[in-house]
Amino acid sequence: MPDYAVLFVCTGNICRSPTAHGVLAQQLERAGLAPRVQVDSAGTHGYHRGDPPDERSQAHAARRGYDLSMLRARQVTPDDFETYDLILAMDGGHLELLAERCPPAQQHKLQRFTAWCSEHRGRDVPDPYYGGAQGFEHVLDLVEDGCAGLLQHIRRQLAA
Repeated sequence: MPDYAVLFVCTGNICRSPTAHGVLAQQLERAGLAPRVQVDSAGTHGYHRGDPPDERSQAHAARRGYDLSMLRARQVTPDDFETYDLILAMDGGHLELLAERCPPAQQHKLQRFTAWCSEHRGRDVPDPYYGGAQGFEHVLDLVEDGCAGLLQHIRRQLAA
């Protein structure tokens, strides 16, 4: 049983949230914290249930040393609100949908992912799906920044 659990959420769970999932998982591995922290990702919608991350997401992540190939898309479930200590929405629309579905007692777990960024300003991680290569690179820049801040938070939680 992990000591802490984080869930990343985007629309279909094939671009932004699996990228964050893969980046944080590797950062936790490097920090020696992987056995103590559960990391997962999900979509607000089940459009791609069971599919691997978008090939472009995988290719751009691989160029930075992240392997997303084993991840599979799933939709957020009611149990997720109980299971996870922190549920991070990649944009404001995701946060609104999560807030509608989340029980009142668990609302404190919901946050925007970008709240953990220190170098990048902006409220949302933009969807790269309909854009070019630069969109996927920008997502990785935001995700690496946010996951670094999140890793510091997790270390504090585990030390408490």
